Amino acid sequence: MALKRNICVSIADGNLERALELAAGAAGQASVLEIRLDALDRPVVAPFIERLDVPLLFTCRPTWEGGGFAGTEEERFVLLEEAVRGGAAYVDVELRADEELRQKLIGLSRKHRAKVIVSWHDFKTTASSQALQTIFQALYRSGADIGKIVTTARNFQDVLRVLALQESAYEMGFPLCAFCMGQAGMVSRIATLELGGYMTYAAPDHGQITASGQLSLSKMLGALECFNENP
Repeated sequence: MALKRNICVSIADGNLERALELAAGAAGQASVLEIRLDALDRPVVAPFIERLDVPLLFTCRPTWEGGGFAGTEEERFVLLEEAVRGGAAYVDVELRADEELRQKLIGLSRKHRAKVIVSWHDFKTTASSQALQTIFQALYRSGADIGKIVTTARNFQDVLRVLALQESAYEMGFPLCAFCMGQAGMVSRIATLELGGYMTYAAPDHGQITASGQLSLSKMLGALECFNENP
């Protein structure tokens, strides 16, 4: 299915073998698999690279940005650097992370031809249009290959402000993932692709979601198929 190139399936399971099983099950329908290292009981990189023949995105989200990794920043970046050296297609690093560590990771990724997603999340609300533009500009200047802005929507106005960022991204030629969490934001996870978004995220059909309002892979594919049906 041509649509799958835009969908990243997030794998977040504490058990390594279960995570590998979920990843393998989703690999045929998603072009990218996000491995949430911070969800694993013991974060490891190599088994995923060795067993999965699909582009991999490695994320190790710290507790201060809604993730599960409680170690030091140095320990966290060691895992991301290991992923880059091992052949990861993408790594995700937060805009609010230490700039020196982030720039070191970006430099390493350039050498190994991995793309860096620099991300920003708000798990409580959605900022004003002006504040969102400020965040967008910071992502653009960060050295990222791809930007990611995800907020929590309480109403349709929040959703529209976030999706409007795609116009700025288009004008600047900057790949951007922009959508909202929460029930009100669910529609944005689909709409973002139809509005020029670089990628959206889904959960494996039998796995855990990584954020509120996240759709399963089968539901996401079903919804997107409606946009491609001939009248």
